[in-house]
Amino acid sequence: MIRIGITDDHKLFRRGMNSMLADFEGIEVLFEASNGQELLDELKKTAVDLVLLDLQMPELDGIATTPLLRAQYPDLKIIILSMHDDDQMIAHLMELGAHGYLLKDAEPEEVETAIRTILDQGFYFNERVSKAMLAGLVQKKKITPTFSHQTELSEREIEVLKLICQELTSQEIADKLFISKRTVEGHRNHLLEKIGAKNTVGLVVYAAQQGMI
Repeated sequence: MIRIGITDDHKLFRRGMNSMLADFEGIEVLFEASNGQELLDELKKTAVDLVLLDLQMPELDGIATTPLLRAQYPDLKIIILSMHDDDQMIAHLMELGAHGYLLKDAEPEEVETAIRTILDQGFYFNERVSKAMLAGLVQKKKITPTFSHQTELSEREIEVLKLICQELTSQEIADKLFISKRTVEGHRNHLLEKIGAKNTVGLVVYAAQQGMI
């Protein structure tokens, strides 16, 4: 069972999201909060796997709450919810540690996909965000990630990296390359170490910087 917490200052939106998630098999909402401080208070009492976090809220908003969550609950997954489709803001929230970013008018199917992908793969960014936006930001030098110098990747590691950028799960990559899921995860860990990336999002940024996507 995937345990969810919803944080948004609009009660009607929280209730609507709660009702929608109730239709998804294996997903359960354990609590609702109206701002980041309420979320932090709830997490002291109730453990969840993932939080849906509104970007704009009174008292403690999504931008301020995200780094606090990463510091206090490093295994907790975070999906930012917003009405704003702003490239620089999305990039900033990724750097703060968000695992996904969804517009509030996203289809229910995408919300479910995002939740399951993040729990399985560690991140979710749709094609518009993870490819065009990331590549554009790197090329325009709006973000300047620091990676290990003189990184040499094997042909297999490059294959795995490109498939990660296509948002395939470890099992899907394993099936495509006819290797085990454990081997894929080994390649992923080696890529993180070689490149000097902190997470899978960093791998995507690196691939964009190198012209792989």
